[in-house]
Amino acid sequence: MLNEYVRRLTSKGQVTVPADVRKKLGIKPGETIVFRIREDRVELDRAPMSLEEAFGSVPPLNRPEDFEALGREAWEEHAQRVVDEVVGE
Repeated sequence: MLNEYVRRLTSKGQVTVPADVRKKLGIKPGETIVFRIREDRVELDRAPMSLEEAFGSVPPLNRPEDFEALGREAWEEHAQRVVDEVVGE
């Protein structure tokens, strides 16, 4: 099924995204969209979630968080990956 929407471009280069398109993409006011140019076509899509937008979206397993322990664990995992890369050569 093809739905076509015709909109007028303002002098500032703005256009209203039709409600059906916003609903289909799952975008809400304030969210970011992406325009992709592929050859002679333009695609409109919802932008991937940024790190800032994702912050706090998953509750921590333990409250309050032990940031020192998390930092040590991250360094240990990184060190192990480096060792695995060197040994694997």
